[in-house]
Amino acid sequence: MDVEDRLRKKERGAPATRRLVVVGLGELYVSTEPGETLITYALGSCLGVAVHDPVARVGGMLHAVHPRIELDPLRARTEPAVFVESGLPALFRACYARGARKERLVVRIAGAGTSADVERDHFEIGRRNLLIARQLFWKNGVLVSAQDVGGTASRTLSLHVGSGAVKVRSAGGGSIHL
Repeated sequence: MDVEDRLRKKERGAPATRRLVVVGLGELYVSTEPGETLITYALGSCLGVAVHDPVARVGGMLHAVHPRIELDPLRARTEPAVFVESGLPALFRACYARGARKERLVVRIAGAGTSADVERDHFEIGRRNLLIARQLFWKNGVLVSAQDVGGTASRTLSLHVGSGAVKVRSAGGGSIHL
């Protein structure tokens, strides 16, 4: 099949190429490719945020590790996705740059868990990550449409960019659609 045949096939509505994009710890990724699925693993105390604009067909994901930038301001400037406080605004700005609109964004969150050993969880990173995120959402008039947060299970969060479908899989448990 030559290039012309492939282009005609694509124009007739052939399915887009499927691609899995892994969003690592302290990373964010935004896509307009309907065939991409964004996925992040090991959401223990970390906070995973999936956003989707169904009209612009923009999807984005954040895997934030720490709550506040005061922990390491220099790192927050070079790697904003590491922190909830700088990563959330960076995620939203990147989505807006690709045509998303705040009033259309569907926001779902997962993670922000605690250690099974409560005595060893004296920093309460998961609780603090969730608190900072909720403060930022409230301050900016953003509603969270679904969440799977807290507890002690590690989670995997995925977002299909084309459909906006979000799935959370828990370690030792099943899957839910948010």
